Amino acid sequence: MNKKIWIPVALAALLLIGGIAYLGWNLNEKRQELNEMQELAELDKQEMENEYQDFALQYSEMMTKITNDSLIQQLTIEQEKNIKLLEELKTVKANDAREITRLKKELATCRSIIRSYVLEIDSLNRLNQNLAAENDRIKAQNEEASRQIETLNIDKEALNEKVAIAAQLDATGLNLTLLDKRNKRAKKLSKCKTIQASFTVSKNVTASNGTKTFYVRITSPTGSTLGNAGNFAYENRQLQCSMKKTVEYSGQELPMTLFWEVSQTLQAGTYQMSVFADGNMIGSRSFTFE
Repeated sequence: MNKKIWIPVALAALLLIGGIAYLGWNLNEKRQELNEMQELAELDKQEMENEYQDFALQYSEMMTKITNDSLIQQLTIEQEKNIKLLEELKTVKANDAREITRLKKELATCRSIIRSYVLEIDSLNRLNQNLAAENDRIKAQNEEASRQIETLNIDKEALNEKVAIAAQLDATGLNLTLLDKRNKRAKKLSKCKTIQASFTVSKNVTASNGTKTFYVRITSPTGSTLGNAGNFAYENRQLQCSMKKTVEYSGQELPMTLFWEVSQTLQAGTYQMSVFADGNMIGSRSFTFE
């Protein structure tokens, strides 16, 4: 073959081989990112299933500890709702962001409801302690109350577990805002220079007070994490966060706003914002940007 023809052909072949190798490597990277996102979604779904199951068991346990028919009826209704939501969750795919978000909101509602019943039963237990001191003196006049008191001797360890669930924080009103270089709302994704993440930590008088660190993790449409503000522990593994903020928490409602300076090209699609504290995911929401 003519040397003038052979050399260009060889160069073209080398470029083609190099391009195919790069595409293969890039495809493998994307596949790995998607696998990590799917793994996190599966962990989140499994955690929700476990919590729904725990709630159902707790309702059954509470109903064995009380004799108030009206309260038992209320607990039964809430338990049936909880079981129905659990069955819905089992049929939902982990990557169905809309349904997972809806069921996560329902889970927060269930948590709030069971928290109120825990506090109500705890209140009755304190009443039991007060009445026990006077039991000998008013035994004849208070036989019915004594029977109820005996049924409300809740095991301390079980009560502590319920209180721990009640003490879990909730983040509401999650929002992501794209800001341009003038800190105004960006009309286009390409104009975004800063991402503002905001949410409100709900009031929770049963939660422990003190210094707490809140971690915000934002994942792109491809599943990669925006930014790198360090790692935190969740579900026996270390996750990377986009932003974090340490504040003094007093149990009252606490609005929070964090900022991330854009350091990479943002792609159009659905972004997931998740908030973590005390080793728990306390809020999550997806946002779609064009």
